[in-house]
Amino acid sequence: MSNEKFASVWDAIEDSPQDAENMKLRAGLMRALSEHLARTGLGQAQAAKMFGVTQPRVSDLMRGKINLFGLDALVNMASAAGLHVEIRVTEAA
Repeated sequence: MSNEKFASVWDAIEDSPQDAENMKLRAGLMRALSEHLARTGLGQAQAAKMFGVTQPRVSDLMRGKINLFGLDALVNMASAAGLHVEIRVTEAA
């Protein structure tokens, strides 16, 4: 077993730094969307209508099924929910 340290779980389990960054962004968007839905009290059927997706798709979001969502889909959902998405780019440490 290795004593290697990682900045995030994604850095540890993904095959490349690119995949890890993609997963970090997707996870952050999914968390923000789930928190928004909880805060606003919207049900899954209402959220599905707002996002322009099916209710099972919202269920997948709420259950954290990250592999079923790409960045584009999550950005579109966030925008439909009235959320502003920003991406900040910095030099790698």
